[in-house]
Amino acid sequence: MPKIKVGDIQVYYEIHGTGPRLFFLNGSGGDLRSKPNIFDSPLLEHFEILAHDQRGLGQTERPDIPYTMMDYAADANGLLDALGWDRCHVFGISFGGMVAQEFALRYASRVERLVLACTSSGGAGGDSYPLHELGIQSAEDRAAMLIGFSDTRRDATWQAANPEEFQNLVDLTVASFAVGAGEPGREIGARRQIEARAAHNTYDRLPNLQMPVFLCGGRYDGVAPAANLSAIHKQVPHANLEMFNGGHLFFLHDPQAFERIAAFLKDDL
Repeated sequence: MPKIKVGDIQVYYEIHGTGPRLFFLNGSGGDLRSKPNIFDSPLLEHFEILAHDQRGLGQTERPDIPYTMMDYAADANGLLDALGWDRCHVFGISFGGMVAQEFALRYASRVERLVLACTSSGGAGGDSYPLHELGIQSAEDRAAMLIGFSDTRRDATWQAANPEEFQNLVDLTVASFAVGAGEPGREIGARRQIEARAAHNTYDRLPNLQMPVFLCGGRYDGVAPAANLSAIHKQVPHANLEMFNGGHLFFLHDPQAFERIAAFLKDDL
């Protein structure tokens, strides 16, 4: 599997598909071994997609040092340099949307069009759910909590009324936690990433984004609420905002989401 030296770490990446180049940035805990991932999405029919396991995650190295959002943006820039990708579209989901903001602000000349999905700016624009405050929990308890706040429709009342569906969701979420479990440095890397996430704040700099931007999210997202995307929308000069029928994983809940993202990237909205 491909790895490449980027700055001080070895980065795992994959490239699939044909068409205009699209650089995808994954969310908190993102690991390309987890399925489904971006390469299972309809976007693969339209674009050549590059994705990587970000610093501390997946099959990329996990140094036990403080990480910053600037580090994540620099890693992204270094990966493009190493692969010879001068310019491309950029699509960031959740934590990846935070990295994408920092990347687009620091390396604007590399970004053709920017998609920011289910994400937050920090600062006056609002923070995403404080994952750094969750503490130590069993896998089942953590899964149940994530299900509840990632989609506000799945509150305690819904869980009590739909015990089998709720348990299936818990089991699927716990299974996703098991990817890479027991690997050296896994918990350290995940913690360092969450620490960097907690310090994210681009709000005051967002007016500097001059490329076309598509903001999108789920109406029932309790991780990155709609109000946070609206705050970004007010700050970015050339942005469109669309909300879809889903929670934090709205792109899996509403089939129109990927259609609209593809249309924006092809300048066909």
